[in-house]
Amino acid sequence: MSYLITGGAGYIGSHVVRALRQAGESVVVLDDLTTGVAARVPEGVPLVVGSTLDRALLDETIAGHGITDVVHLAAKKQVGESVEMPLLYYRENVHGLQTLLEAMAAGGVGRFVFSSSAAVYGMPDVDLVTEDTPCLPINPYGETKLVGEWMARAVGAAHGISTACLRYFNVAGAATPELADTGVFNIVPMVFERLTEGTAPRIFGDDYDTPDGTCIRDYIHVADLAEAHVAAARKLAEPGPVRDLTLNIGRGEGVSVREMIDLITEITGHADVTAEVTPRRAGDPARVVAAADRITAELGWKAHHDVRDMITSAWAGWQHHHPQS
Repeated sequence: MSYLITGGAGYIGSHVVRALRQAGESVVVLDDLTTGVAARVPEGVPLVVGSTLDRALLDETIAGHGITDVVHLAAKKQVGESVEMPLLYYRENVHGLQTLLEAMAAGGVGRFVFSSSAAVYGMPDVDLVTEDTPCLPINPYGETKLVGEWMARAVGAAHGISTACLRYFNVAGAATPELADTGVFNIVPMVFERLTEGTAPRIFGDDYDTPDGTCIRDYIHVADLAEAHVAAARKLAEPGPVRDLTLNIGRGEGVSVREMIDLITEITGHADVTAEVTPRRAGDPARVVAAADRITAELGWKAHHDVRDMITSAWAGWQHHHPQS
């Protein structure tokens, strides 16, 4: 088998590349490098620089490298930006996927793993979010991920392509410092940035209906997430009928924002810092925690890293990329 990893020079994509290589698979990366970093692509792995909107390039890559499987991670993924620039998100995430699926169908690619998101659920009012929880996205990013799932399933059914749509919850950590997330869009790097600037980390609202009043989320180590992609790819490759999987990727354990900040300040040596409480952000649900039993039943996969592992590895990565911190 030969895997094409779109977005394989990104934070999550580079971890998927690493995991597939460690599993002995042949990998090719396609990335437009707008947010990806070429240095993340291991030596010996072909890097095709370009977009999933480029049908000719996709056809050439699939044929030239004998691609049998695609893992699709390339996408725009910032919620706030998606609200401001919805057309950009629909072009990149929906039309880009359409173009990729067209090239896959024409090129005889038989298996497809799609990077989806818990954003498809919107603001679920349940203790545990199952794969059957209604999908009611509240922003264009989540909408594009849900549309992407619909497209993947429909094209899979029409063209005999086995598909797995993986709904990520909150990703953190790093397998190695070099592969750490360099963006500052999620709670862990956001707190790191505030601490290294000498300012207090922020809590957006402490009046939610939760034990400590702050939002509760399900965090998953990026290395565990990458292993879930390998497990999904291996499942699709098993003999048998065309498969159609939709799976949450989380730990099934909720951690509050205050608990996360307390642990981050302890691990980074800033335990004397007190977080600043600011008003709620619009659209933040009180609790979003995955039901993670289906992926274990389907793939035999289970997360191995806890939140302390995530923060410790992410801090090593932050210090690697910010040596003055």
